[in-house]
Amino acid sequence: MIEEEQMNVGNHHVYKFFKRITDIVVSILALVLLSLLIIILSLIIFAQDGHSPFYKQIRVGQYGKLFGMYKFRSMIYNADKILKKDPKLYQKYVDNGFKLPEGEDPRITKVGAFIRKTSLDEIPQFLNVLIGQMSLVGPRPIVKKEMFEYGDRIKEFLSVKPGALGLWQASGRANIGYPERCNIELEYVRNASYWYDVKVFFACCISILKRDGAF
Repeated sequence: MIEEEQMNVGNHHVYKFFKRITDIVVSILALVLLSLLIIILSLIIFAQDGHSPFYKQIRVGQYGKLFGMYKFRSMIYNADKILKKDPKLYQKYVDNGFKLPEGEDPRITKVGAFIRKTSLDEIPQFLNVLIGQMSLVGPRPIVKKEMFEYGDRIKEFLSVKPGALGLWQASGRANIGYPERCNIELEYVRNASYWYDVKVFFACCISILKRDGAF
């Protein structure tokens, strides 16, 4: 029994080691290969209103540690403040799983709608992966207000690094709300392995190409 537990611990460390190596290699390659696209998108977004093309939102990371998740800005400047100024709109945002229904968010710009639909807004997260705040594959990071959705399962959810790609994305993304999203994310946590990550990665690539649940 003790030997079996030691083997599981050893396998876990091997998995974490190769997962981190993969994260570093893939994120560096992605940032280099996509550098021209990053520059072009940055200039287009900046040209809209003269504000930074990047957006940093505070998310909950592994073990509950907060970090700034990077995205290309798909909304008007100060979008969060504008949302909270409209109580009805903000309540609808909360009731809909912290996202407004497709086509009903007045904060999203024309360029923003395109980069969301194509998932190009997520490219800057390769920097989070490189730094080690996120992994290439894992549960999608949540905002603090979403933590209550996981109830007494929150520690299990936060036991792994959040991912730029995840099982929830591969399963339909914004088309799947709470509480079903909790079950999907925890399914990943309980089955995490290197080859499971590979499987989820390619499933996400297919989902992105299909633009399933992206808005």
